[in-house]
Amino acid sequence: MLGWALGFFIIAIIAAIFGFGGIAAGAATIAKILFFVFVVLFLLSLVVGVVSRGRTTVNL
Repeated sequence: MLGWALGFFIIAIIAAIFGFGGIAAGAATIAKILFFVFVVLFLLSLVVGVVSRGRTTVNL
């Protein structure tokens, strides 16, 4: 997902350089949304990993 955000960010920069303001704004907005979704999912998985690490037991 971070790769998609980076891709849209690069598209936004290229579109801004060539003067396509609408396309650049749209791509930048999509990149921001994907980045924040990535950060939230990362933090959520980090918290779940830390919580579940304490509950791990091995039954032999």
